[in-house]
Amino acid sequence: MRIAIIIRKTKTGYSADAPDVPGCIAAAKTLVGTGRMMTKALEFHLEGLLEAGDSIPKPRRTFSFAAEPEAGETFCTWVDANVSTFV
Repeated sequence: MRIAIIIRKTKTGYSADAPDVPGCIAAAKTLVGTGRMMTKALEFHLEGLLEAGDSIPKPRRTFSFAAEPEAGETFCTWVDANVSTFV
């Protein structure tokens, strides 16, 4: 499942969240690490939703994104979360 994430520069590295999966966040010192951590966080979060009997939110296929100038380094990308074993 391909899920859009937003990555923001922080004082100590980067943080990420997924607009289609509220409450799921991750952080790491590098961009690559943040992407990896966010993928793991999404898989864990989605597995938890299914175990609780909740449905998995459908990710959007397109995403309109505009960073605010004062937000610093911020961008949008996609990660592939393996949820096929859970669905």
